[in-house]
Amino acid sequence: MFLKIAEFARRSASEQARLRAQLEAVVAVVTAEIDPANRVVLEAADGAAIVLIDDPRAALRIAQRALTAGAAGLPLTAGLNHGALQLSGRKGAEGLTGDGIAVAANIAEFATSSRLLASRAFREALADAAPGREAALVRAGNFTDAGLRAHEVFSPSDSALGRRRRRYSAASLVLVVALVAAGFAWRATHEPRAPFLSTIIAKYPYFGELVQRVRY
Repeated sequence: MFLKIAEFARRSASEQARLRAQLEAVVAVVTAEIDPANRVVLEAADGAAIVLIDDPRAALRIAQRALTAGAAGLPLTAGLNHGALQLSGRKGAEGLTGDGIAVAANIAEFATSSRLLASRAFREALADAAPGREAALVRAGNFTDAGLRAHEVFSPSDSALGRRRRRYSAASLVLVVALVAAGFAWRATHEPRAPFLSTIIAKYPYFGELVQRVRY
């Protein structure tokens, strides 16, 4: 993920220093839950990159928590991506570079203040790690970066996840009704009508009333 301070270059030197100090504090707090062996934090000119090893669920959670710092006066945007990285720099002062970070930084550039955007690669990685969770990321459009590379991006939507849960609940209810109906149909075809109906009416009195009404 890439956390970018909005309009950082336009701010005064003193304000830049204040915002960077705030960002460092935010990063320290939100990454505390992750084992240091599974994360790398890299400084950038206008923000910070946080690399998590194969944990898209934590990346989404941490990015969303970091953006709440906007309420405290830290104007952040966030970009999430899943991609390849490699070590760079001299021994003892290694860093990480690669498409994974570059795309995350470009996506953060697209986002407005206090907003999170994710690449399609990240959404697919989230789907692999936690099937169904990707439904919370809905399509937010296409953007072209300074290198004329097009990106399809997604943004979090709680309502989208709620709609998916309601659809699954409705589908489950339909399946239960179908199974119950199939059970009734099987018993009706394998048992004499009178004993079968007597058993059902004894268990469900309202069914007996219905039978009388329609003169079954």
